[in-house]
Amino acid sequence: MKSAAADSCFMSHVLCCMSLVLYRKYRPKTFAEISGQKHIVETLVNAIKSGRVAHAYLFCGPRGTGKTTMARLLAKALNCEKLLTFNFKLSTDPIEPCNKCLSCQSINDGNALDIIEIDAASNRGINEIRDLREGVKFSPAALKYKVFIIDEVHMLTKEAFNALLKTLEEPPQHAIFILATTEANKIPATILSRCQRFDFRKLSVNEIIERLNGIIKKEGIDCGDDVVSFIATISDGGLRDAESLLGQIISVSSGKIDLETVQDVLGIADMRDVYAFVDLLINNNHQEIFKFINNLFNQGKDMAEFMRSSSNYLRKMMICQIDNALVATVAKDMTREQQVNLCSQAQKFENAKIHKIVARLVDAENQIKKSFSPIIPIELAMIDILGI
Repeated sequence: MKSAAADSCFMSHVLCCMSLVLYRKYRPKTFAEISGQKHIVETLVNAIKSGRVAHAYLFCGPRGTGKTTMARLLAKALNCEKLLTFNFKLSTDPIEPCNKCLSCQSINDGNALDIIEIDAASNRGINEIRDLREGVKFSPAALKYKVFIIDEVHMLTKEAFNALLKTLEEPPQHAIFILATTEANKIPATILSRCQRFDFRKLSVNEIIERLNGIIKKEGIDCGDDVVSFIATISDGGLRDAESLLGQIISVSSGKIDLETVQDVLGIADMRDVYAFVDLLINNNHQEIFKFINNLFNQGKDMAEFMRSSSNYLRKMMICQIDNALVATVAKDMTREQQVNLCSQAQKFENAKIHKIVARLVDAENQIKKSFSPIIPIELAMIDILGI
């Protein structure tokens, strides 16, 4: 007989695979499908159109914003058989890889020999970069360009960066390097100076909602707008995270997906808990506040996420105290009813007190990551806020 732990492990594996499949299934295959990075798409397309393609690019930005996807798209466009014979001067058609030729299909399938992807987090030493330098010397096996995509490039050692620099200084005509990183500040200046840099930004809530709605429609899922808005908000500008969360939720839901189910699956306290928490802070009810946060903790809620949601809500309240007209701007991810509730609670708070609470909740969220018990930083924050 299988143990409960084994069943739980199996289900976790299934959920992970299903959410991953959803993310890969809807990975953009054309520049037009890229969400939220229009400035980068336009620049790269113009470079292809004018024939002024750089030998090295650096894609910087938060995780899940499309750096690796853009790198693969650029590699595909540069090697697309249709675009290699395309007359850019005479045609007004959009510059897109055809996804039909052998080059595009091999890149889409992940088996193109001339597209080399390296994870610098696990291949960070000088020996791996020396192997790469040897591979650069050889002409492409099937494509026009041999493209090297190095993900998390900031993880390379100093010696590995020095070895890579030698290649970037005098690259062969057939080689293009695309370096991707979430921490551009860790890249040596000598590497930065030899790359064209593109900064990827976090996606807005509305951009993520638009993308998720497209997936939901194609999958034929019954999902409320409040669910989509919630996923878009908690994904913090990362489209990959949003798509993975949606895949996880679809996997465990039967029938219509409602917000309560989503919050239970993700272990996140809903906004009603945030409202109740803020009401207790307004009333300065010491005993009830400690009962409340301990009840959430005992229910297995994500306390760091609760601190984040509460501080974000109070931040909106703080801005609304400056000018009620700003509520539509700072709280556009909330329903009209929620916005009214926000303004109502804001009137009951002293502005200076909100400043202190927001600062302490943000600090508590950061301390949770270092603490063996997430409830301790929160209780210390409450003692400070309540002046006990």
